[in-house]
Amino acid sequence: MRLTEFFSRLRRRVARRPDRLLTTPVCLVDAQGADWDTASIGRFGEDVAGRWLRREAGCRVLFRNFRPRDGGELDLVVRDGETLVFVEVKTRTSIDFGRPALAVDATKQALIIRGARGWLSLLGWPAILFRFDVIEVVLREGAPPSVTWVRSAFNLPDHLRW
Repeated sequence: MRLTEFFSRLRRRVARRPDRLLTTPVCLVDAQGADWDTASIGRFGEDVAGRWLRREAGCRVLFRNFRPRDGGELDLVVRDGETLVFVEVKTRTSIDFGRPALAVDATKQALIIRGARGWLSLLGWPAILFRFDVIEVVLREGAPPSVTWVRSAFNLPDHLRW
């Protein structure tokens, strides 16, 4: 068996295995018994969202936590086929106060748009398709993470289109 054939088979075998991060029940306390802080919950949610997009949706994660010089923020920059996707990840441990995507208000959208403009300026303002998505990650104690992908969650305002 040639080496390239061996690695090809290995890649196919690994691709069929379920991702443990996506299927293992969540434990929201650390080794000392303390609850996770909000930063840890957010980082874990971004890990889950990135893996979910790669494994379940077939997307390619290009960058995490992009912060341009002029302000703004992007949790994930992803390629979905030929489309560049700027993803905001919202992670919650409960949906008692509504869906996580509802937290992406006009102020948050402006930060994401500013981050997207920073990313596109680094690329030299290419003529490509792009959109803004939200990934909702809900973490419940003893259950695997629940992921919901909201495609085209919001659009670029008319005054910013070119």
